[in-house]
Amino acid sequence: MSVPAAGEPAAGGTPASGASVDPDAFRRVVGQFATGVTVVTACVDGVDHAMTASAFTSVSLDPVLVLVCVDKDARFHEAILEAGSWAVSVLDASGRRAAEWFAARGRPLIGQMDRVPHHRGPVSGAALLESSLAWLECRTTAVYDGGDHDIVVGEVLAVEHGPADGVPLVYYRGSYRELS
Repeated sequence: MSVPAAGEPAAGGTPASGASVDPDAFRRVVGQFATGVTVVTACVDGVDHAMTASAFTSVSLDPVLVLVCVDKDARFHEAILEAGSWAVSVLDASGRRAAEWFAARGRPLIGQMDRVPHHRGPVSGAALLESSLAWLECRTTAVYDGGDHDIVVGEVLAVEHGPADGVPLVYYRGSYRELS
């Protein structure tokens, strides 16, 4: 497969760069891609920080790497960069309320973990949500510009899985759903 040079038409005759895509149309189109739901956490100076993320994926097996995309305007952005280590809870269907809570802008920072059952990761010290299928603890190895988000790559330092019969929480067409 060849990639057109900048400004050359791509397959189908549309320009390869400079094209204007309506952000609302883009959001609807990518909403057709079902994703798992995670809550990413970090602890900075004894204060818990958290955010819901569906833009999370594995990157590499050697070394073992994952990535999460973090909005540059979110308060979690500075926290994950400052902490250096962080954790990911892969939510099960019972984690919907937690996902909604950690996606809400303007929620209080202090005490935000009080309403969500969790335990501390032994490696990162970050909160790991109980309503999860799996947990990962990571150390930031690289940060890349991704437009209005930064792409934070982390080396996985520890993993743990929950019940084998758990039901995952997914995000599809703008809403949380259970995969059964």
